[in-house]
Amino acid sequence: MKQFLSFVKKEFHHIFRDKRTMFILLGMPVVQIIIFGFALTNEVKNSGIAVLDQSKDAATSSLIAQLNASNYFDVHQNLVAYPEVEKVFKQGKVKLVVVLPPHFNEDLQHLNRAQVQLIADASDPNVANTLTNYATAIIMDYQKRITNDRKLPYTINTETKMLYNPELKGAYNFVPGVMAMVLLLVCTMMTAITIVKEKEMGTMEVMLVSPMKPLMVVIAKAVPYLMLSAINIASILLLSVFVLGVPVNGSLALLAAESILFTLVSLSLGLLISSGAESQQTAMFISLVALFLPTIMLSGFMFPVENMPWPLRIVSNVVPAKWYYIIVKSVMIKGIGLQTIWKETLILTGMMLFFLSLAIKNFKIRLA
Repeated sequence: MKQFLSFVKKEFHHIFRDKRTMFILLGMPVVQIIIFGFALTNEVKNSGIAVLDQSKDAATSSLIAQLNASNYFDVHQNLVAYPEVEKVFKQGKVKLVVVLPPHFNEDLQHLNRAQVQLIADASDPNVANTLTNYATAIIMDYQKRITNDRKLPYTINTETKMLYNPELKGAYNFVPGVMAMVLLLVCTMMTAITIVKEKEMGTMEVMLVSPMKPLMVVIAKAVPYLMLSAINIASILLLSVFVLGVPVNGSLALLAAESILFTLVSLSLGLLISSGAESQQTAMFISLVALFLPTIMLSGFMFPVENMPWPLRIVSNVVPAKWYYIIVKSVMIKGIGLQTIWKETLILTGMMLFFLSLAIKNFKIRLA
């Protein structure tokens, strides 16, 4: 029994000495329950909406106040004219516009009925459906509240319009997310593993004593994955257009350029991981844990980022897939140009330069 206990004690010492094992055993469950608990929700809260109030009377003011008072909506903008509706959607600030027609209160008082139009950004059909249902429920509640015990009750009809995706096809949301996930995981994981493999086999040192500089050797390892990613981009777009029926409404050249930029970000991240990993297993673990879950959970692909607590919203800003996902949806689905997505483009460029500079620094220290 003493021998058995001594072996158990020894195993505890081994576990406590290995910080990575301690993190997997004790840290990962905590991290996962927090991320899954707060990110995995289909409920939509605090979504930004805009209002086009063409009546500006007491009834419309009361209805707008009731929408804003709910936990589901925040009125971000008050529009002046109908042409501003699509413009505000392209800016990406709101996902729903409530249009209140002229003479809203007069129609209620004299005709006992009025009309409200709900225009939703259906590039994410699930969110669009949820928001229009929430808004319709609030409008119906307002209708009941003002009707009281009238013999002829007020009737407010809601007309719903789905912008960019009138048929509510799931592929419109699925394709941009898959592009972000495939490019990030394939480029990062494969780049990290292939360089670590050279380290394990002892051939990296042989390559580094060649006439080529170490930096050029490392970049040469990444070039094939850049070319293969270009093939992946082309195949995904062809399948999306001709099989899934998802159009490319914006510039194809801009979409390709942004995809190449995101690929470079992923390759730089893979080089950074490979510079710190000692084995292929470690590189694989870091790639999966540090990239796969955040890409799925925090990029906005599966679950709206604005529904998450503010700490997770802050963390989502360092996930490259989030910015690329916004770019692909904007260019491919909404037909937006560079003048609107310049901020996301600059962020991805900054990430690429940051990851690449860190990777170069680490490779110089370890391998040069």
